[in-house]
Amino acid sequence: MEASWRFEYPKHVSFGCNQCSRCCGDTEYEVRHILLLKNDVERISKETLLEINNFSEEVTGSKPYIYEMRKTQNGKCFFLKNNLCTIYKIRPLICRFYPFQLRNFGNNNYSFSFTDRCPGIGMKPKLNEEFFESLFHQFMNAMERTQIP
Repeated sequence: MEASWRFEYPKHVSFGCNQCSRCCGDTEYEVRHILLLKNDVERISKETLLEINNFSEEVTGSKPYIYEMRKTQNGKCFFLKNNLCTIYKIRPLICRFYPFQLRNFGNNNYSFSFTDRCPGIGMKPKLNEEFFESLFHQFMNAMERTQIP
């Protein structure tokens, strides 16, 4: 990681995915927006052989995300089947991050936060700096490949 980039992360948070798939669609409390980068939809299209507009639609006002995942009639992600992600190995960046978010404060300063609406928060061992560094590298790599129109 370049020395000029800095990120902060929650020091005492633990997390373990319990595969509830609550993050994969709407809940009784909120409508989920699974936002996608251009390279997310291109990768998914290439691997699944589906046209981009079959599983996503263009959105505005959420750059660098320019697509949103389509949902089934019950408000779940297009690729969620039997409570499992059918594209897990190629899942979008936003899915790799959940329940964490990365906020850009400018001047190359970033900060991770999380939502406690995820039942996996508080489970498993405490996360360390290496975990967040890995997420940060994924973000930086995605941003290098993302061309914002």
